[in-house]
Amino acid sequence: MMSEKNDNLLSVRDLVVEYTSGGEIIHAVNGVSFELEKGKTLGLVGETGAGKTTIAKSILRVLLSPPAKVKSGEILLEGTDLLKVREDEMLKIRGAKISMIFQDPMTALNPTMTIGNQIAEGIRLHNDVSALEAEKMAIDMLQSVRIMEERFHEYPFQFSGGMKQRVVIAMALACKPKLLLADEPTTALDVTIQAQVLDTMRDLRNQLGTSMILITHDLGIVAENCDTVAVIYAGQIVESGSKEDIFDHASHPYTVGLFHSLPMWAMGEKRLHPIDGLPPDPRIEPNGCMFRFRCPRATKACEATVPNAELTSGHFCRCIAPKEEV
Repeated sequence: MMSEKNDNLLSVRDLVVEYTSGGEIIHAVNGVSFELEKGKTLGLVGETGAGKTTIAKSILRVLLSPPAKVKSGEILLEGTDLLKVREDEMLKIRGAKISMIFQDPMTALNPTMTIGNQIAEGIRLHNDVSALEAEKMAIDMLQSVRIMEERFHEYPFQFSGGMKQRVVIAMALACKPKLLLADEPTTALDVTIQAQVLDTMRDLRNQLGTSMILITHDLGIVAENCDTVAVIYAGQIVESGSKEDIFDHASHPYTVGLFHSLPMWAMGEKRLHPIDGLPPDPRIEPNGCMFRFRCPRATKACEATVPNAELTSGHFCRCIAPKEEV
C-alpha cells in the first residue's frame, strides 16, 4: 500500500514491533507498511490481537518500553521520521500534530480534574494563550461535541459513557491536530450513542481537515467512515486498498472470511459462517502466509514467503492465489 504521492501526511514503512514476556519474544507487528493522504481516513480492521492498537501507539510513540520495542521501520509524518525524534520534541507533537482517542473513555480521563480543565490544559500546553483564552477555547470544543458550557466544571463521574467519549474527542481535537488516531472509539457504547459519536467525529474531521486512522472490528463503521482500508492479520497487512476494493473485490481468504462472518439475513443466509480456528501463536517467528493454518485454500507453497501483490491500481493482497469474491 505504498505510493509516491506528495499529498501523503503519514507513511509507515516496514514497521516491526516486538514485546518481551517471560523471556519470550512476542511478534506483534511484522513489517507493516501503509500511507495516509491528507484529509483522508484509513480503516484498520482485524481480530483482537492482530496488532492494530500497537501500530497506533507506535505512531504516537506511547508504547511502554520495556516490554515493547520498535525493532525496525520508519514512521514519517510529513517527511519527519517520528522514531528518530527526541522525546522532548515528541511532547510537542503529541496533541498538537497527532492525537489519539483511546478505546475506553473511563480510563482516558483524569477522575480528579474537571473535564473543562483537562481540555484547557492541553490547549495551554501547545498554544501561547492565557488561562482565560484556553478556557474559552475549551468551552467552544465542548459545544462542538454537543456538551453545554454549564458542564465545564463537572467531573468525569458525572457523565455517561457516551458523554465521556465526546469529552475525549473534544480533548483530542482541541489543538486541531493533523492526524487523529481513533482506537475503537465506539466499542463501549450502545448503537444509538455510537451513531451520535461517529457523526460528531465525522463533522469535526471535515471542519478541521484532519486525517484519521480508525481502528475497529465493525465493517459497517468502516463502510460509512473510511476512504481506504487495511486488513490486519497476525501483525501483517494481508489486504489493502480503497473502500470499494475491499468491499466489492475482497480477494484474500481472511478478508473474504470476515465478510462471510457477517449476518446476511436479507440475502437468505440462515446461519453465520465463522472463520475456523484461532490466530497463530504470536511467539512463532512469522514466515510464509500466517493465515495458512486456517485457510481452506492453503497449499504447501503458502509456507514460503508471500509477496504483497498489486491486483489493480492501489489494491494489494498478500496471497499466492488471490480470488476475488463479491
